[in-house]
Amino acid sequence: MAATSRSADTPRPGRRDSERPARRRLSVDRRREELISAALQLFSTKDAESVSIDDVAALAGASRALVYHYFGGKQELYMAALHSAAEELQERLRPKAPGRPLDQLAAGLTRYFDFVEAHQAGFAALLRGGPSNRAGEVGETIENVRQSLFTMILENMSAPTSNPVLRTTLRSWIAAVETAGLDWLEHRDVERPRLEKMLVDYMIALLGVAANHDPEVHELFDRLIHDQFD
Repeated sequence: MAATSRSADTPRPGRRDSERPARRRLSVDRRREELISAALQLFSTKDAESVSIDDVAALAGASRALVYHYFGGKQELYMAALHSAAEELQERLRPKAPGRPLDQLAAGLTRYFDFVEAHQAGFAALLRGGPSNRAGEVGETIENVRQSLFTMILENMSAPTSNPVLRTTLRSWIAAVETAGLDWLEHRDVERPRLEKMLVDYMIALLGVAANHDPEVHELFDRLIHDQFD
């Protein structure tokens, strides 16, 4: 009796279709984006050392070999994920329209928290995930985002670029914004508009304190308040 041939559509014994995600034909760019998205989700909740290529492949519905094909290894994938998050955040931070400095600051914060809310994994991975040693390319990527925000604020305020009191003040505020973003993601017990307004007021308060210690910052502070409330 002739053996019955197995149909191509007949599942092999011992394997159920539900046990693995279906593979889809995607463009190179789209597949790469999906792998990066999966990596961001994992790196934002676990240390980079504890995330494997197999973890990323499984979450993305891809093969381990495909991940290696696109990225070469886990470190390359981790850096690609961080760069992706950083580039989008920097793009969002760019001013979209002219306006008063404090209004621009408020609009920039809204775009910042739009990113935080829409890309929770990317934001957390950028600021909290990864190796404890943030030196090298990882630290450089994070610092580039901070520098972009710092430069945007200086330009919007038409502020002096070499004043050490102002530099310390603005960098302290940026650190507060980052911490507020992470805290908001964890707790979400403060409404976003309220948090954003609070951070604008915090900037005004910090500049007010700095104005007591530096005449150049005092002049900037007076101009900002005059422009905003005149």
